[in-house]
Amino acid sequence: MTEKSKYINRELSWLKFNERVLDEAIDTHHPLLERVKFLSIFSSNLDEFFMIRVSGLKRLFVSGSSELSIDGKSTSSILLDIRKNVSRYLLKQSKCWSEELLPLLEKKGIIIRHYNELSLEEQNHLRKHFENEIFPVLTPLAFDPGHPFPFISNLSLNLAVVIDNGEDGEQFARVKVPDLYSRLVPVQLKSNPNELIVFTWLEELIISNLDMLFPGMEIKAAYPFRVTRDSDLTIDEDDADDLMEKIEESVEMREFGTSVRIEVEKTMPKRYRDLLCKNLNIPPFLMFAKGSPIGMANLMSLFKIDRPELKDQSFIPVNVFNNEESIFEQIKRKDFLLYHPYDSFSPVVEFIRQAARDPQVLAIKQTLYRVGEKSPIVDALLEARDNGKQVAVLVELKARFDEENNIAWARKLEQNGVHVVYGLLGLKTHAKVCMVIRRENDVITRYIHLGTGNYNPITAKIYTDLSYFTTKPEIGTDVTDLFNSLTGYSKKNTYNHLLVGPEHLRTDIINRIDREIIHHKQNGNGHIVMKMNSLADQKCIDELYRASQAGVKINLQIRGICCLRPGVEGLSENITVTSIVGRFLEHARIYYFRNNDKPEIFLGSSDLMPRNLDRRVEVLFEITDDKMKSDIYNNIIMVHLNDNVQARMLLSDGSYRRIKHHNQNLYNSQEIQLAHWHRG
Repeated sequence: MTEKSKYINRELSWLKFNERVLDEAIDTHHPLLERVKFLSIFSSNLDEFFMIRVSGLKRLFVSGSSELSIDGKSTSSILLDIRKNVSRYLLKQSKCWSEELLPLLEKKGIIIRHYNELSLEEQNHLRKHFENEIFPVLTPLAFDPGHPFPFISNLSLNLAVVIDNGEDGEQFARVKVPDLYSRLVPVQLKSNPNELIVFTWLEELIISNLDMLFPGMEIKAAYPFRVTRDSDLTIDEDDADDLMEKIEESVEMREFGTSVRIEVEKTMPKRYRDLLCKNLNIPPFLMFAKGSPIGMANLMSLFKIDRPELKDQSFIPVNVFNNEESIFEQIKRKDFLLYHPYDSFSPVVEFIRQAARDPQVLAIKQTLYRVGEKSPIVDALLEARDNGKQVAVLVELKARFDEENNIAWARKLEQNGVHVVYGLLGLKTHAKVCMVIRRENDVITRYIHLGTGNYNPITAKIYTDLSYFTTKPEIGTDVTDLFNSLTGYSKKNTYNHLLVGPEHLRTDIINRIDREIIHHKQNGNGHIVMKMNSLADQKCIDELYRASQAGVKINLQIRGICCLRPGVEGLSENITVTSIVGRFLEHARIYYFRNNDKPEIFLGSSDLMPRNLDRRVEVLFEITDDKMKSDIYNNIIMVHLNDNVQARMLLSDGSYRRIKHHNQNLYNSQEIQLAHWHRG
C-alpha cells in the first residue's frame, strides 16, 4: 500500500456512519415511528455536517489551499466525493420515505397528504386557518433591479415565487416559510374519523394560497428551497477581552455565515437554480435537488404522536442506590459504576442535590459541557450556593451549538454567587468531573463522580455512558489538582491515577500500546480493545498498525468516524473494527489493555482524534476494582463484540457490512443489556 492509502478519509468515513443511521430507517425490525425518527436524525446529522465540515472544506477550496487530507486527497476531490455520496444517500432517503414509510404510516392512521389531494372541504378549512394565523406573519420580498436579493437565513425553508403582473413580465419573489408553526399542519375536521390523524405540508398550504399575498397577479410557480450556512464559530481568544461577549457575538453571526449548500425540489427549472447559485455564491455541485420534502429533520414531530405501539417498548432504568439512605454513606462504603441508560441517571442528579442540602458538605466543584435547556444539575448547584456552600463550576462556553444555553447558565450561576470559569485559553474543557467536599468527624472526605457523558438527564436516557463514584483518596487528590489547574494558575500536568489531556494523553495511550507489543513478544497474549465515538489521530492509528504487525489482537468498537483501515495483510490483519448503531447512541469510551493478564481499563471523555488529544481538556480514569473490570469486560465489551444484529464490520475497502449470523442465534447487544443488565 502507499503511505496515504493506509488511511480512510475522515469526511467520507463520517458519511458512511450517517448512511448506517439511514439504514436504521430502512430496517423493518424497528417500530414504524422509530424508523421515522432515524430518517429525521439522518437529515439533522447531514445539516450539521454541511454547517461545520463542508463549510471548512469550502473555505479551503475558495482560498486555493493545497493542503491534503490524511489519505492524500485534495479539497476539491473530497468535495466531489461528498457530492457523489450525499446524492446517492438522498435518493435512498427519498425512496425510503415515499415508498415505505408513507404508505405504512397511512395504514396506521397517520396520513400525510399533499395539499392538492385534500378534499374541497378540507382545503376551505385550511384556507381560513391560513388567512387567520399564517398570512399575517408572511413577508414577500421582491427581487428585481430595484430590490436586492434578500438574505436567506440558515436552514430556513423558503419559497421562490415566480409571478407575472402582465406589464413587466416574469418577476421573482421570496417568501420565508415561518418556523413559528409545525411543518406538518394538522387537518382537523369533524368529518375525519377519530382514529385518523391527517397532515399536510405547511409550504404547500402557503403555495396554494399565494393569491392573498400577490393579489391581482398571476402566480406562475412556487418552488421550495433551503440554504445551509457556515456555522463554525471562529473566535480569536487572544483578542477577546470578554470571552462570553465574543462568543455571543459569534453565535449571533451564525445565521449570516457564507452559504454552503442549497436544497431544492427537483421540479425547480434550471434557470431558477442558476439564479439561486449565482446570488448565494454557491458552486453548482453544492446544490442538491430532492424528490422528497426538503428539510426532513422536521419529521421528528411525528415521533411526538402518542402511539406507543409504534415505538420501542419503554423500560424503567435500574436505580442501584437505596433511596432511604444518604448517597454519601453508600459511596463511602464502596465504589459504584453505573451504565446508563440501563442504570438510571437519577443518582448523578441526586448526588449533587443531596450535596446542596447536606449541612456537612462544604464545597462542590464541577465541569459542565452540555447540560440542556432545563437542568436539574444547575438547579442543584444554585441551591447549594443558596445554602452557603462554596460552588465552583467550569462552564465550557465553546460547546458547539450549546453556546447560548451555556452562556445563559453561566450568567445565572454568576448572578447567584457561584465561582464560574470558562476554561483554559485555546482549549475546550470536555472532561466530565464533579467533586463534593464533605466534613465528617473533623475529617475532610472527597466524593468524586467521573463520567464518559455529559451532565444532561435528557441525553442520558438515549446515550450509553458510564458513571463512576468513589471516595478513593488518591483519585480525590488527582481531581483536586485537576480543578486547581482549570480554575487557577497551577502548572500541574502530571497525575498519578488519571490520564489527562492535552499534555500527555496521546503519549499515555501510545505507551500502553507499546507495552502490549512487548508483552505479546514475550508471552503471545497481547490484546487491546478500544470503544469510542471516533478514531482519526494518525499517530495513534500508526501505533495500532505497529501493534497489529507485532501480532497483538486488536478489537475496535467505533460508532462513527474511523480513519484506520483494518484487515490489510502485513499492516492490520489483526485489527477488527465494528460499529453499532441502534436504539441507543453508543457514547461511552472504554480503553482495555490485557497487560499480560493484569488488565487495565480506562473510561472517560476522550476519543482518539486530534481535536481531543491536542485541543481539549480530557480525562480518562482507571477502574482498579477487579469485579468492576470483569463487569465491563464481560457485560459491555464482549456483549458488543458478539453483536450480530446491530453491528456492522468495517472492511479494508472502507465499506461496512452487517455481521453475518448464519445459523447463530440473533445477538442484539442493546436488547441483551436491556434485559440482563443488573448490578451487584
